[in-house]
Amino acid sequence: MKKQSSLTTLLLFSLLAPAFGQTPQPSPVTPQNPTASVAAQQPSPTPQDETDEDVVKITSNLVQFDAVVTDKQGRLVTDLQPEDFEVFVGGKRQQITNFSFISAEPGATAQPQPARSPVDKSAPPVPPARLKPGQVRRTVALVVDDLGTSFESVAQVRRALKKFVDEQMQPGDLVAIMRTSAGMGALQQFTSDKNQLYRAIERVRWYPSGRSGVSAFAPLEAAPLGGENPRGGADDDRGGASERDPAAELDEFREQLFSVGTLGALNFIVRGMSELPGRKSIIMLSDGFEMFSRRDPSSSWRVMDNLRRLIDLANRASVVVYTVDARGLQVLGLTAADNTSGRSAQQVMEQLNQRGTRLLDTQAGLQYLATGTGGFLVRNNNDLAGGVQRVLEDQKGYYLIGFRPEENVFELDKGRRRFNTLEVKVKRAGLRARYRSGFLGITDAEAKPVRRTRVEQMIGALTSPFTSGDVRLRLTSLFGGNTTGGAFVSSLIHIDMSNVNFTEEADGWRKAVIDVIALTFGEQGQVIDQINRTETVRARGEGLDILRKDGLVYTMRVPVKKPGAYQLRVAVRDASTEKLGAASQFIEVPNLKKDRLALSGIIMQDANFTTAPAASEGKQSEPDSSGSPAVRRFRVGDNVDYFFNIYNARADATSRPQLRTQMRLFRDGQQVYAGPETPFDPGKQTNVKNLQSGTRLRINPGLTPGEYVLQVVVTDALAPEKQRTATQWIDFEIVK
Repeated sequence: MKKQSSLTTLLLFSLLAPAFGQTPQPSPVTPQNPTASVAAQQPSPTPQDETDEDVVKITSNLVQFDAVVTDKQGRLVTDLQPEDFEVFVGGKRQQITNFSFISAEPGATAQPQPARSPVDKSAPPVPPARLKPGQVRRTVALVVDDLGTSFESVAQVRRALKKFVDEQMQPGDLVAIMRTSAGMGALQQFTSDKNQLYRAIERVRWYPSGRSGVSAFAPLEAAPLGGENPRGGADDDRGGASERDPAAELDEFREQLFSVGTLGALNFIVRGMSELPGRKSIIMLSDGFEMFSRRDPSSSWRVMDNLRRLIDLANRASVVVYTVDARGLQVLGLTAADNTSGRSAQQVMEQLNQRGTRLLDTQAGLQYLATGTGGFLVRNNNDLAGGVQRVLEDQKGYYLIGFRPEENVFELDKGRRRFNTLEVKVKRAGLRARYRSGFLGITDAEAKPVRRTRVEQMIGALTSPFTSGDVRLRLTSLFGGNTTGGAFVSSLIHIDMSNVNFTEEADGWRKAVIDVIALTFGEQGQVIDQINRTETVRARGEGLDILRKDGLVYTMRVPVKKPGAYQLRVAVRDASTEKLGAASQFIEVPNLKKDRLALSGIIMQDANFTTAPAASEGKQSEPDSSGSPAVRRFRVGDNVDYFFNIYNARADATSRPQLRTQMRLFRDGQQVYAGPETPFDPGKQTNVKNLQSGTRLRINPGLTPGEYVLQVVVTDALAPEKQRTATQWIDFEIVK
């Protein structure tokens, strides 16, 4: 795929011209509302970062684990003290030295949520709030085991996922929706963006090649002449056939492979979650899997080995696995789909008994996985969304219990790390504790992966769901295009060079070497485009000072052949110090050929960014790069311009559009300002398929410094009702 990339300073704003040829430049554009001002309307308070408690910490002098205590009704118990617990490791009682109850409920400083009102499907969507590590309350991976879920169950699963995103997801939730057939796709990274999660739900479909058919249990078929079942044996293969059935053995082997595939996908997901903050949970929705083969128990080692490895990994990664039987409450007797022709009453009863046995066997696998990691199984319940809610209720709080281990905890047992069984007893009557089955005698320092090579370090940065690292990055990905030339995504990657190491060279020159990896992913997780380069930057004197102050911007333009959802993930590495930085952004590319109203990405900049004269002093002044389109950091009182294109507007009898525009401002997911709807004046523009818009606003002194999101809403009065509104948003920062 063709791409363009270059390395330059932020002061060269001309880079934006080739990236957005249809976007108006500041000088010739007359703002529609040159005096518009952003008012201060009860800005929401800045959320305080929560203390990140260590969960499942294992060091040479402390073992700390988490436990959930419930009463007989399953309600969380929160008032216990250390003396209410007894902890045993390998049958030997331990003295509790560390104890606390961690509540995952929003704190008192959190913004109160308004009362629910009927959902207005025509209302513009609220831009997502970007979470920082300290703001995460719950980290939840909803894993759909499409390798082992029937067609009927998938429909129920999709409804449960939709309800979770619509009603159960809360501020501070970091969520991913994944499929075991796809592993950890690029667009299924952890996010708080509901639109991205809706996209993931749309991709949840029945996997015909998996181990489950159209329904949870295949209906009975008419027996052939002679009384044999359709597979050739007197009995079904799972109930102990009287003679070997090659087809049945092949089916069983295939099912084991798919079960191993499910566990392998979960293993990959757990590894990806291991470096996320706090206590994490996986909710797996599946029709279940068998741990043991009744035909040949010796062949069960594949599933059991992978299952034990997964449980051990989840325990060390502080991940609790909850399982939900997607089949709900099954009818194990005869149904209208069963055909008993050619079978005796005894044969029919044997077939139905085998159906019940299979249900129990497949639920046993889900049960073993959940209890081994401190979770539970939701089964025999048609309300899958209610089952997910039970899991979320279980996430409201837990006890952190720690003790000082003896040296034998870390001793080798026959050359291998000792697995230490854990037992927790609650003295108060009627209470039940759920906790992990045990832990390996290996410290966190030993278990933590050591990334030594350039590739290992860059991959570790790319998989982070946060904009993070010692090298600060700012990523801006903008959609643009036209109805004839097609669409593209233009990305600006701002690299803060103030923390990058420059080595001395001859004649006062300084040199820095940086590695840059940028990957653009499509909807199915495939790589659409990539940059993997090492750049050498040399500067001296004033140029070095400007470089440290203004940083660099790396530009990448990717033509997009198909509309859909895309994600850009970027990692940068200082080669001399191995300091890393990472950032990611999700972007939606509409189909401009469908003749529906759409907006390009928004370019936002300080109004003085390209103008040098200082009117008040009558002298030249250098533009502040912080107000550039790649950085978007503005001060209170600044005038800010933003530009975007409007595609596929409708025209009236006079060939004029009937458009109205509105600007809305958000902070932490809450609207703090909504401007009035303003008629759009196209001026001398006549091409309603591609209209250019520019507006100036002023940052009101009443706004609190912090991170904000500007959203543009455009309404076309001439379009069909369901296609009248289009929105676009961009984030920025207000500083003192």
